[in-house]
Amino acid sequence: METPELRGSSKAGLSTGRAAGESLAVSALTFLAADSERLARFLSVTGLGPGNLRAAAAGAGFSASVLGYVVGDEPLLMRFAAESGLAPEDVVRALMALEGPPPPGEP
Repeated sequence: METPELRGSSKAGLSTGRAAGESLAVSALTFLAADSERLARFLSVTGLGPGNLRAAAAGAGFSASVLGYVVGDEPLLMRFAAESGLAPEDVVRALMALEGPPPPGEP
């Protein structure tokens, strides 16, 4: 699976904008879902379940919450970053892009 590339990271390409952050959050959710124990812990911590995960994913802030969850668990962050071919700092920068105000002209 392709992961978004972040400018100034170990990969060159896309900016650290919201779109790249959202794409990386999708990759992080896919990473969590690939392992039943990781997914169960994520669902437990967030209070989500199979019945409301899709609705939550459509909500504002969901992408940031997924990356926040990954960043908040250093061993999980390290594994996700390694499997994605990114530096952990790239994931943190993507989270910061999602948590900050959108740049002018971006929704």
